[in-house]
Amino acid sequence: MAKLNSIKPSGKKEEGFFEQVYEVVRQIPRGRVSSYGAIAAVLGTKLSARMVGWAMNGSHMVRPKVPAHRVVNRNGMLTGKHHFSPPEKMEELLKKEGIRVIDDQVQDFKKKFWNPQEEWS
Repeated sequence: MAKLNSIKPSGKKEEGFFEQVYEVVRQIPRGRVSSYGAIAAVLGTKLSARMVGWAMNGSHMVRPKVPAHRVVNRNGMLTGKHHFSPPEKMEELLKKEGIRVIDDQVQDFKKKFWNPQEEWS
């Protein structure tokens, strides 16, 4: 498996963290999902899952694009769908990539889960 690309912080506290989150999320393979907590953990801030969520909330304005639809909660729920316009867009994007979603939950979540920590080590 390929290693994660290295991430270099910009030096600005919040902006640097968000940029690091975006770099990790851009590396989630098509047809896979990861979680807010897994992304926070690989960045060394295990307790910052909510900050990862905030980063995803603002990612629609970022270039290059960030595939925020691939980030779900630790149980595979589409908790970020309300930040998409329309909210059904998150599920539509996941389905286009071959991910089954029923009642806002990724099916076969453990099989579809991409853990950046496993890639990094």
